[in-house]
Amino acid sequence: MIRISGLSLPLGKNEKFLWAKAAELLGIPVQSIRSLTIAKKSVDARKKNNVHFTYSVDIEIDNTSQEARFVGHKGPCTITIPTPYRYELSRVSGSLPHRPVVVGTGPAGLFAALILAQCGLSPLVVERGMDVETRQKDVERFRTTGLFHPGSNVQFGEGGAGTFSDGKLTTGIKDPRCRKVLEEFVSAGAPEEILYLAKPHIGTDLLVSIVKKLRESIVRLGGEVLFDTKLTGLSLENGKLCAVQLTQEGQHKTIVTDSLILAIGHSARDTFEMLHQAGLPMEQKAFSAGVRIEHLQKCINQSQYGKFASHPALGAADYKLSVRLPNGRGVYTFCMCPGGEVVAAASEKGGVCVNGMSRYRRDGVNANSALLVDVRPTDFPSSHPLAGVQFQRQMERAAYTLGGGNYHAPAQLVGDFLGQKASTVLGSVEPTYRPGVRLCRLDACLPEFISQSIRQALPLLDGRLKGFAAQDAVLTGVETRSSSPVRMIRDQTGQSPIRGIYPCGEGAGYAGGIMSAAVDGIRCAEYLISNQLTF
Repeated sequence: MIRISGLSLPLGKNEKFLWAKAAELLGIPVQSIRSLTIAKKSVDARKKNNVHFTYSVDIEIDNTSQEARFVGHKGPCTITIPTPYRYELSRVSGSLPHRPVVVGTGPAGLFAALILAQCGLSPLVVERGMDVETRQKDVERFRTTGLFHPGSNVQFGEGGAGTFSDGKLTTGIKDPRCRKVLEEFVSAGAPEEILYLAKPHIGTDLLVSIVKKLRESIVRLGGEVLFDTKLTGLSLENGKLCAVQLTQEGQHKTIVTDSLILAIGHSARDTFEMLHQAGLPMEQKAFSAGVRIEHLQKCINQSQYGKFASHPALGAADYKLSVRLPNGRGVYTFCMCPGGEVVAAASEKGGVCVNGMSRYRRDGVNANSALLVDVRPTDFPSSHPLAGVQFQRQMERAAYTLGGGNYHAPAQLVGDFLGQKASTVLGSVEPTYRPGVRLCRLDACLPEFISQSIRQALPLLDGRLKGFAAQDAVLTGVETRSSSPVRMIRDQTGQSPIRGIYPCGEGAGYAGGIMSAAVDGIRCAEYLISNQLTF
């Protein structure tokens, strides 16, 4: 098999023409190609007068002994020998004296539990929130009525915060385990295109059933999942874990275990506090904070695709922007949701924070993205390991008050934000945040360095994406949960200095996004198995 990278097709051209393009490049008859599989597909919009698709394809030819002679081809396309990847489960010798416990069912926890279950280790999975179907109802109730459920919301519940996002599967990591994650998603019902799209996504509407099927796979393989169950204590002996305390519907129970994967997510603040009091080593971590920015999706399409903006083959355009300011702060867009909406992401009473999500079709009127500023530990109010949480809370409580104290979010038009005056009337962009927004001046809920950095960055980012700083684009506050403000210490064996505890995923400070969190979950399961059970 050989891989040809750099083949291009015009928009709307049937992908069957890739066979002819590949044959022409190789100088062989089309009939000599035994199979052709798309390995990668991306949109090339660098030239607005020639927007097209670019492909990498894996092909087999009849005379396989001749494939090697094509490698090293000179030209716009490259030809290589692809390296096949197949995830190999760890070989397990014997059994654990106690069931491993996984806390959290976000991507990290789900994939840690899945690997343990596939290895026959019957994990006990603990989730403080509700199952995904109940959770979906609670989130919709909050969205439509403002009735907040502190245990079942956009942050807490089966699937983690990523369930109510775009389901973006793009990642900057180059870990081969990414393929395992994608294949498991497909097995659970995700579209097969995520295996080859350069910017794959699933969408919130599909994630609900996919997350449920992943859980069902864990249970079918011998695992157990407890919902509405919180980790409330640790029992330690000679620097090692010997049991965990759980609370479910007011009932307390102790589970004897010497293996705990902590995949608690970036918003389990009470659990952070419990772990700190229990002596789990942790430290401050830099993160980012800011607002959500909304534009009309058709304007983003026009800026990115020019005359091809309405082509049905393209769908909704995305963007990724960043700038380094003279003050040394980075300002960047994050978690861009084409055709999506801004969602209420509060996990504590009396606080407002926002996130973004899209459905699979990405066919909403608006585009949105986080617009974030670097936040450093030196910005925190103290040197306490959890001072970053305090920083977040201060912003969220200020946003709650500014929004009217009813979970409405404070919002301001970009033009008014730049002009430092309160907004009183909307323009062409209708905010999608529910239960609703209150027009105001966002400076009242943003630290000065964040508001000033965003003001400096907006015109610069507009120079990179025309219309980004449009006068009637809407800013909604506040976005504080882009990543964890805490890192739990772990060593080369994946363990905390308290042996038997494996800090994992985004909440522990080792991931950012669905893919990297899922990969870290797999990695932590491998650490656990390697430390205790492998040949």
